[in-house]
Amino acid sequence: MGKNQHVVPHGDGWAVRGAGSTRVTSTHSTQQDAAARARDIAIRQQSEVVIHRPNGQIRDRDSYGADPCPPKDTKH
Repeated sequence: MGKNQHVVPHGDGWAVRGAGSTRVTSTHSTQQDAAARARDIAIRQQSEVVIHRPNGQIRDRDSYGADPCPPKDTKH
């Protein structure tokens, strides 16, 4: 299982950053674009996407790996 991918505020836009990394993987003008890139990486690495709000709080998370427990959300 790979690193979780975080979508975080970055300057005037948004960035994708691997968990535990200080460097960003990519930068984007919109949160939606950053989330799409993070999703691609998470699918390839079988990890999780964590989307943050502009204030840093976690807004949403989606798992693209082998979950040990059944998912609690039914949105997807």
